[in-house]
Amino acid sequence: MQSREAMSPQDSKAAGAEAMEGHKAQSHNRGHMEPTAPLLPPPSPPPTGLPEYPRPRLIFHTQLAHGSPTGRIHGFTNVKELYAKIADVFNISHSEILFCTLNSHKVDMQKLLGGQIGLEDFIFAHVRGETKEVEVTKTEDALGLTITDNGAGYAFIKRIKEGSTIDRLKTVCVGDHIEAINDQSIVGCRHYEVAKMLKEQPRGIPFTLRLVGPKRAFDMIGMRTKVPKSNEGKIVKGRETLRLRSKGSATVQEVNEFEERATMKVDDLLESYMGIRDLELATTIVEAGKDKKNPDDFAEALDSVLGDFAFPDVFLFDVWGAIGDVKNGRI
Repeated sequence: MQSREAMSPQDSKAAGAEAMEGHKAQSHNRGHMEPTAPLLPPPSPPPTGLPEYPRPRLIFHTQLAHGSPTGRIHGFTNVKELYAKIADVFNISHSEILFCTLNSHKVDMQKLLGGQIGLEDFIFAHVRGETKEVEVTKTEDALGLTITDNGAGYAFIKRIKEGSTIDRLKTVCVGDHIEAINDQSIVGCRHYEVAKMLKEQPRGIPFTLRLVGPKRAFDMIGMRTKVPKSNEGKIVKGRETLRLRSKGSATVQEVNEFEERATMKVDDLLESYMGIRDLELATTIVEAGKDKKNPDDFAEALDSVLGDFAFPDVFLFDVWGAIGDVKNGRI
């Protein structure tokens, strides 16, 4: 074994002091070697302007037109979904709903719900009422009917021309759903298809219409409801509306004066050429044509979104001219 030399008390004290000084020096040098913390970036300036908030959920009030409590609906993007929401509220089948009017419980075609709903509008749903069969004999080429549809498979009468064949049949009313022609169901047919079928009925040969009228409250029974042509479906200028779309999500937008005037003019042309009125269809046509530079581009754009209609060329040229006239302030 190795022996350790004994140290005197003085030597032991000196060695301890020397070790302490060495430890301090080592700690001091290690402190200089440690990296310093990075500087924090300056605080961001406070945001200017109002914060953006998501648009609140749109809730609409609704009633059955012949009378009911008030319900609340939301979360729809097209007419079919709208009818389903109303049906759920009142515990009825969506197939019971013939059409809807805005802010009036009457069968008022000026108040008919089309492709747009004002954010403050109150929705009245007109449901199936009496079924009736009417025998009709054409004495001239036109019956005097203007047809529209509810966007969910039901075509119905929007206008009756005074003095026409149909006008002489007093049991036929504005708002009647055309359910069948000669026992052939036309449920699911578009309004232009129904108008074409009626136009093709031969003169002098009777045919049968099966009609379903909307259910009416007691104070409305017996009303034939004729509607003046002017200002039909007029949209209040500057009002925000919910635009319903058959494809894609509904959008909130403000209809400008050009679109309003052009849409009404196109709706008139639809009635003249095809015997139908449809503000949603007219709006789609205007949207397809408002930015086009020539009629060929317009026809191509229209065919891409509404090819099923097979519009005649003369109609397309008149529509193109009407849109141009509105743009240039001629009408």
